[in-house]
Amino acid sequence: MQEWSLRAGDPLNLTLAADSRLSTPDYVNDHTWELELGSGDPPALSLRTTYGLRARSIRIFPRFTEANTTVVAISEFATPPLVRKCYPNFLELTFSPFKGLEVTYEARVPDSNTLAGRVTVFNRSPERRKPRLEMCAALVPLDGHAFSHTQIQMVNVLVGQTSGLVPLLFLTGGPVPGPGPQPSLMVDLDLDPGTSRQLTWSQAATAEHQTSFATARLVAAQPWDAESARIKLVNARDTIEIHTSDPEWDAALAFSQKVAYSLFFPANDNLPHPSFVQVRGPDQGHSRKGDGSDYPASWNGQTPLEACYLSSVLPAAPNLAKGLLRNFLAVQTEDGAVDGKPGLGGQRGRYQAMPILASLAWSLYSISDDDDFLEEVFPKLLNAYWVWFSPKNDRDRDGIPEWRHLLQTGYEENPMFDTWSPWSQGADITCMHNPALMAMLYREAQSLIQIAKELGREDEVRLVKKQTESLKTALDEAWNPRTALYHYRDRETGESTPGKVLGSLRGSGTIKLKQIFDPPVRLLIEVQAKSPAAKRPQVIISEYATRGENEIIQGGQFQWRSGGMVATSQQVHGKIGRVQVKGVDAKDKVIVHKLDYTGEDHSLMLPLWAGVPDKQQAQVMISRAILSAGRFDRPFGIPACPNVLDTEADSICSSVYLPWNQLICEGMLAYGYRQEAARLVAHLMTGIIQNLKQKRAFYQRYHADNGRGLGERNALSGLAPVGLFLQVLGIQIFSPTRVRIEGENPFPWPVTVQYKGLKVLRGLDRTEVRFPNGKSVMVDGPAPCIVSL
Repeated sequence: MQEWSLRAGDPLNLTLAADSRLSTPDYVNDHTWELELGSGDPPALSLRTTYGLRARSIRIFPRFTEANTTVVAISEFATPPLVRKCYPNFLELTFSPFKGLEVTYEARVPDSNTLAGRVTVFNRSPERRKPRLEMCAALVPLDGHAFSHTQIQMVNVLVGQTSGLVPLLFLTGGPVPGPGPQPSLMVDLDLDPGTSRQLTWSQAATAEHQTSFATARLVAAQPWDAESARIKLVNARDTIEIHTSDPEWDAALAFSQKVAYSLFFPANDNLPHPSFVQVRGPDQGHSRKGDGSDYPASWNGQTPLEACYLSSVLPAAPNLAKGLLRNFLAVQTEDGAVDGKPGLGGQRGRYQAMPILASLAWSLYSISDDDDFLEEVFPKLLNAYWVWFSPKNDRDRDGIPEWRHLLQTGYEENPMFDTWSPWSQGADITCMHNPALMAMLYREAQSLIQIAKELGREDEVRLVKKQTESLKTALDEAWNPRTALYHYRDRETGESTPGKVLGSLRGSGTIKLKQIFDPPVRLLIEVQAKSPAAKRPQVIISEYATRGENEIIQGGQFQWRSGGMVATSQQVHGKIGRVQVKGVDAKDKVIVHKLDYTGEDHSLMLPLWAGVPDKQQAQVMISRAILSAGRFDRPFGIPACPNVLDTEADSICSSVYLPWNQLICEGMLAYGYRQEAARLVAHLMTGIIQNLKQKRAFYQRYHADNGRGLGERNALSGLAPVGLFLQVLGIQIFSPTRVRIEGENPFPWPVTVQYKGLKVLRGLDRTEVRFPNGKSVMVDGPAPCIVSL
C-alpha cells in the first residue's frame, strides 16, 4: 500500500470511523473522529468528535515536555506532522516535538464506541533524553461534567460525562495526573541514544463507568501490530492503487476510496446486505429513539443514484455493489415496485426507485461474469421495469411515464419543480414528460435486453423492445436542435413552451384574461403571502369571462413554499375567460403564470448517457451545450443549471453534482469523446483537490465557477470519481489476472494502476500489463483488447 508524506496544505481527509469490514459498527450509536492539524484551542494534533451531537466537543491530543519546555501546538514542533498512512479506521503520522526526538503517532477506531492510539518516541540524538508525554482530553459536555482524574482499580484514568455517555481515557505505562491546563495522563520517559518507548492509550464511551473502563483497558491490551497488519491487508485487498505524476490526484483518488468504505454499515434484519449512509462525521451516528427512525436524510436509506456512484468509486468492491442492488430487490413488493430509499432502520422512501438498477446489474456482470447473479436479479428487475408503465406512473396511458415525486429524480433542488425556494418555478412534476426519466427507462430496457440475451431468455423482453421504440420516439420529439438539448414537454400537449405572467391581483377576486391559447396551456398559480399562517385558496378557471367552471384548484393542491404557496392546474386550457381566486388575504398577491417548460439543467443531457441521440446530435450537444463556456462548460465541472435565476439561487444553480457529471461523462466516452471526457474529469478533480487542501474534506457539491465546497462535508456524492477516471483512462480491471485496455491515455502523464499484485503501466502511447506471477504483456494501439493469463 501507498505510504504518504502529506502535510498540512496537501490534500487530506482525516476522518476515522469503525470499518464494517473489520468490525460491526453500531448504526444507532456510532462515534466518528476527525484528526485536526492545529485547529481548536489549543491548536494541537487532536482527535475530535461530538459523539453524534451528544457533546459540544471532545478532543484528545498529546503534549510533550522536555527541560521545562512544553509543546502542544503543532506550529511549535521541531518537525511538523506528516501523514504516512490513512485508512477508514486507521492513520499514522510522524513528527518531532523536539529536535532529535522522532514520534510515530498512530490512531485507530476498533469499533463504534472506542478509539485507540499508540505513541512511539525514538531518540535520534547522541545523548540521553528525558521527555515527558501527556495525553490530554478536553470535553465540553452538553450536560454532566468535563474530564477529571480518578482511580479505578488502582489505575489513573480520566473520566467525563455527557448526555448519557461516560467517556474514559486510559493510558499504559503507569501514568499519573498531568500538571497542564487540560486534564491529562502523564508518563516520564527515559531514552538512551538510539532507543525508543511505546505507549498505548484508549478511549471508550459507554453508558457506565465500569463498562467504559473495562472496554478501554481491553482495547489497550489488543496486540497493536497484529491489528494494524490486518487493517493494511484488508485495504490492500480492496483498494485500487493509482499513481499519476500528480501526487495531489493520487491522494484525492485514494482518500475517496477510504471515505467510501467508511460509509458502510453491516446488514441487519431490515436489509440483508451491507448498506451505506451518505455522510459519516463527528456530528452523526446517534439515534435518540434507538432505532434510526429519527435519522436525517443523510442516514435514512440508500438511493439508486448514490448506490451506482458508490459502486463506481469502489471499483475493487463489486460484491458490495451487488449487495446494494440486492437490498433494493429485497424490499420489492408483489406488484414489482421497488422502494426508492430503503434504510437499515427499516425506513422507506415510499416512492418507486429510480430506474437505473438494471444498468447497475449489467455493469456489475460485465466485471464478474456471474451468471447466477444475473439469473437471480433478472426477473425482479424486469418486474420493476414494468411498474413504471402502470397507471400510477403513466397517468395518460401514452406509454411515457412521469415522475411522481421530486425525490425520485436524484435532483430534488431542480428549480423547475422545487416548491420551497421563492425563485424556483415549483411546477407539479407529474404534469411533464421528463427526458431524464425517459433516458433512464431507455437505458434500463437496453440493459434488460442484454441480460435476457446473455441468459437465453429473449422471449421475455419482446415487449420491452417494443416499449423502447416508444421511448426513443418520445425522446426524439423532445430534442431541440436550436438549443442542442432535450427539453421538458407537457404531459397532454407534448409541447415545450416558454412561461409568461398572464395576470395578477391582490387578495381575492377575478382576473379576466379573455385569451385563446394554441397550443393549450397549463397554469401555475402563485400566492405570495405576507402571513406564514395564510390559508390555502380556491382557484376557479373558466373558459368564459362571465360563467362556467372548467377546472377548480382546491386548497389541498397548493404546496407551501418560502413566502407563500404554489399550485399547478391539472388540465390544459385552450381558452381562458377568467380566473377566480377565493380565500386569499387582502394583502396577499396572486400571480397567474403560463407554465414554463424551457428551463435547462444537467439532467436534460442524460439521453447522451443512454445512447439515444445519433452521432450528429451527440456532436451538436457536446460542442454547443456541454463544451460551451456560456452554458455548461465551467472551470470546476458541469453546473446543475447554466443560468443563475436569482442571486440566492447561485449555490443551487451553480452546483456541480458529481453523480450527474459522471453519467454525462460516460455518455461522452460512449460517443468517442475521450479527450473531452478527460478534460471534464480534470475540472472535477481540481475542485475536489482544492477543498481537500483548504478544508480537508470532500463536499456534497462544488461551485462550478470557483470550486467552493457546498453542502455537507465528506458526503458520498462529492467523492472523487475513481471509476470514471479509470474509464476515461481506458482501464477496466476484472481480476488480478484479467484486464481490459481501450483507447489511448488522454491525460498528460503516464499512470500506474495496481490491484492485488496486478500492475498496469499506462503510458502515453503504449501500455504494459504486469501480472502477479511476473508475466508482462505490452499493448500497442487504441483498439479494445482483454489481456489475461
